[in-house]
Amino acid sequence: MASEPLVLGVDDEAGVLRLMKLELTAQGFRVITASNGVQALALVEEQRPDIILLDVIMPEHSGFEVLRSIRERWHTPVIMVTARDREVDKVSGLTAGADDYIVKPFGSDELGARIRAVLRRASGIDVDQLVTANGVEVDLSRRIVKRNGEEVALTRTEWLLLQHLAANSGKVILNSELLSKVWGPEYRDDLQYLRVWVSRIRQKIEQDPGSPKIIITRPGIGYMFRADAVTAST
Repeated sequence: MASEPLVLGVDDEAGVLRLMKLELTAQGFRVITASNGVQALALVEEQRPDIILLDVIMPEHSGFEVLRSIRERWHTPVIMVTARDREVDKVSGLTAGADDYIVKPFGSDELGARIRAVLRRASGIDVDQLVTANGVEVDLSRRIVKRNGEEVALTRTEWLLLQHLAANSGKVILNSELLSKVWGPEYRDDLQYLRVWVSRIRQKIEQDPGSPKIIITRPGIGYMFRADAVTAST
């Protein structure tokens, strides 16, 4: 299961992108890169990264302009990355919708920590949780799903949907919220799309997908993950 967070790094300096990819990959992230705003927006559309590292100073379109374009369509977390340490730049980035701001040069450990912190805030998920339900274990920290002790292979989209349900176990999550969180606000009314993906997950984790005991449907409202227990993962 390709469940590691997908990071999009955007910078016009090839050396910075190479170093960023090398260091973040070593920390367990998956990384894709873009050298300008046009490429970045195309990758956000195609790949739906979990988080974006966006350089401020770039030719043609500044990071602030790219950020505004991102915020018009997506809720993807964004960390602004720049060599400028002026307070006005930080305020501008945060006002435009950035989730955090980091100044070059920065250490790889600091960057990784910032990414994880922003992802936690964005998802509202306690990454130390282990959720169990009817023989299925969902480890939100390690991003591993097991059924009767055997690891279950999920696609990235399947994981994102299951993650959001499991992290909010016992709560009914609205159809529109699930669609917006996993696919984007433009999909918030595409109920059939959601049904298909829920069915795919049920085929992998339910003992009887036709009579689900874990992912429960609330007709016309949404879905609920029915957990046996939620504990701290180790």
